[in-house]
Amino acid sequence: MEWEEAAQGFSAMGSEARLQVLRTLVRAGAPGLSVGEIQERTGMAPSTLAHHLKFLAAGGVVSQEKAGRTTINRAKLDTLDQLARFILSECCADMTRKAANDV
Repeated sequence: MEWEEAAQGFSAMGSEARLQVLRTLVRAGAPGLSVGEIQERTGMAPSTLAHHLKFLAAGGVVSQEKAGRTTINRAKLDTLDQLARFILSECCADMTRKAANDV
């Protein structure tokens, strides 16, 4: 994952409301949820929810698929996994280096 892609993904999650929507979609798993189902679970107003879903989709962490008159929203679990790996990829590297230098 490149820096720009990671920054877009993390930016998309940059609000409490968007994190709530994303976590709701993560809980739903691969089948995803319609906008109405997300509304029921989060209590968000339709226009607010639409705004957050658009932001999450633009950030690459949510996919949206038309199924007739319904839009199914899914968390992009592979992308979220890559973001977690990106941010944790150098976890504690400085501690390891410091310990090696102290020997």
